[in-house]
Amino acid sequence: MKAIKNTPNKKTSPLKKVMAFATPYKTRFIWVIVFSVALSVFAALRPYLLKETVDNYLMNKNMPGLLKYVGLMGIALILEVAAQFYFVYWANWLGQDIVKDIREKLFAHISSFRMKFFDNEAVGKLVTRTVFDIESIAKIFSQGLFMIISDMLKMLVILIIMFYMNWKLTIVVMLAMPLLVIATRIFQKKMKGAFEEVRTQVSNLNTFVQERVTGMKIVQLFNREDIEYEKFKGINKKHNDAWLKNILYNSIFFPIADIISSLTLGFVIWYGGVSILGGDSLTTPGDLFAYTMFISMLFNPLRQIADKFNEMQMGIVASDRVFELLEMQEDIQKNGTKEAWHFKGELDFKDVRFSYLENEEVIKGITLHIEAGKTIAIVGATGAGKSTIINLLNRFYEIDSGTIAIDGTNIDEFTLDSLRRQIAIVLQDVFLFADTILNNITLNDASVTREKVIEASKAIGVHNFIMSLPGGYDYNVKERGVMLSSGQRQLIAFLRAYVSDPSILILDEATSSIDTYSEELIQNATDAVTKGRTSIVIAHRLATIVNADKIIVMDKGKIVEDGTHYELINREQGYYKNLYYSQFVAESEEK
Repeated sequence: MKAIKNTPNKKTSPLKKVMAFATPYKTRFIWVIVFSVALSVFAALRPYLLKETVDNYLMNKNMPGLLKYVGLMGIALILEVAAQFYFVYWANWLGQDIVKDIREKLFAHISSFRMKFFDNEAVGKLVTRTVFDIESIAKIFSQGLFMIISDMLKMLVILIIMFYMNWKLTIVVMLAMPLLVIATRIFQKKMKGAFEEVRTQVSNLNTFVQERVTGMKIVQLFNREDIEYEKFKGINKKHNDAWLKNILYNSIFFPIADIISSLTLGFVIWYGGVSILGGDSLTTPGDLFAYTMFISMLFNPLRQIADKFNEMQMGIVASDRVFELLEMQEDIQKNGTKEAWHFKGELDFKDVRFSYLENEEVIKGITLHIEAGKTIAIVGATGAGKSTIINLLNRFYEIDSGTIAIDGTNIDEFTLDSLRRQIAIVLQDVFLFADTILNNITLNDASVTREKVIEASKAIGVHNFIMSLPGGYDYNVKERGVMLSSGQRQLIAFLRAYVSDPSILILDEATSSIDTYSEELIQNATDAVTKGRTSIVIAHRLATIVNADKIIVMDKGKIVEDGTHYELINREQGYYKNLYYSQFVAESEEK
């Protein structure tokens, strides 16, 4: 992506912000203007040549001169077509490259946002901004701004030639133009509000559909098809009404514009004809021929400017939404300068406090020391703050106060990319992309070869499982990995973490909700992956963390107990002891 030297601030108009992205394409921008000027000149030249042909050669029955000027009109037409081609092609080319740069910058910006942003924003809205709204920005160049500039230049050249040819007829034409300008202005104001409403309803519709398609299993499990259908009908109705308002304004304006143009043409023919019959030497039959073309060439662009303004207005409204997102300061602070190489893995949390919402602390002054190379388990009831600790270690969120250090260095001092390269997480809900198993493991990192992946999968005991699938490592797991069971997805996640060779490994309830066969494979994978590195295991099933070097027990954002399994299990009226036995009894009853 090309760098933009001057990033417009929020007070800058959306159009200026978009034009700032044209800076790397100055040469192409200039050529678009050149072709626009050439198009205007060649387009206005044809009616003038027609006038000369009629007055000097057709009326005088001069065949050689007639053929000569017909040839000149043909050349002018060819040049106009060529200028039109290059103008349209280069304008669209410029627009698409600018849109490409904006989309890349927006995607990179969204990728840097804190997790807090994604907690509060709908995915459908972000998709609308990144895809549909940005595509509308291209219309500013392909169907809006440059087309309007070209039409206005064409109108200016035509008016100059018309005044040169016959100032009386030109004044007659211009008397009608204020009516069309007023109608156009009213139309523009109405359409601006209509387009803003259309974009809002498109965003709402995209958000609703995206969420319901993603959660279709829940919709069907709870028999909510009819309820969701009625909700969709309501949102779709608002979307339809927004577009109908747009259609209504178009249906009113364009017939009015056509009537004004036709009445002007009729009045010019009448006035010109009367002048010729009255012996006015200023008006000639060639003028009438030329003015029938001039009026169409003058009024059609003015009429179409309103239509093109609509396209540009839609692009400007879309760009306003896109730049609103681009200007959000939700990115994670990247003040660190140290490169995090391979950690020993010693972790220190000192009086760490954190809240998702202001004045509602989730982590309440935790102090915790984890020795390098040890396996630490964190347990506690839902909402105790277990997963939040992991999110803070990865700097998905910024802590309110306190410090988190690795090997004695505050994590804020490391560059974010290098810090996260040294920490791998295996989540309970594994996300896989609609791609091959190999690409889901390497995440398209060219430094991780197929041979390295196969070697790693053999080391943790999942190679046979992968080879049992059609296509092996090239098996496409489809969207979100639906072609695999939850246990199989967990195995892929373990392999993904293992090949990244992290200094610190985090297992966030990674062994829950899986079948017995997968559990055995995952247990073997866990032993291989955690060997020789600092590991943090967030456990729901307490039986899986009996052999942890240390168990941290959390309740309501605080550490209430810590020790080995045997130390905690022998503690009278201990929180962990009660939790362990209540779970053990519950599992026994299920069996």
